[in-house]
Amino acid sequence: MNLKPRRHEEPEINMVSLIDVVLMLVIFFMLSSNFVGEGRLRIRLPQASSVPIERALTPALVVSVTATGSYLVNNRELVNTSAATLRTAIEKVAPAERNQPVSLRADGRATHQAVVTAMDVLGQLGFAQLNFVTTNEPGASTP
Repeated sequence: MNLKPRRHEEPEINMVSLIDVVLMLVIFFMLSSNFVGEGRLRIRLPQASSVPIERALTPALVVSVTATGSYLVNNRELVNTSAATLRTAIEKVAPAERNQPVSLRADGRATHQAVVTAMDVLGQLGFAQLNFVTTNEPGASTP
């Protein structure tokens, strides 16, 4: 019978080899990954051409929003500012083809709600091409 106390040895983990392995993994992933942004927004820009574009035979539809929130359809003022009146006025002067572009003019002091209401009525009537008309101020310089 052996009555000597046994020596208890503490287990060791070699940290140097663990650090080497982790460093090699970091270097591998850095070199093998690409840093190209996958979620970028794709924008189709218009192309200029020297071929003249045929003008539409139907007169253009222009909806204007004044500073007070009233509407004008082809420079004719409407009796009130309701969406139903605007819809009726557009239906009277709008061409049968709804793929024609519509110009929307809004005063800079007009409320957002009045402009959104005009856009909503045009969308409900089936107009998909909406042009926003802007003007330069006399003293403003273009970039």
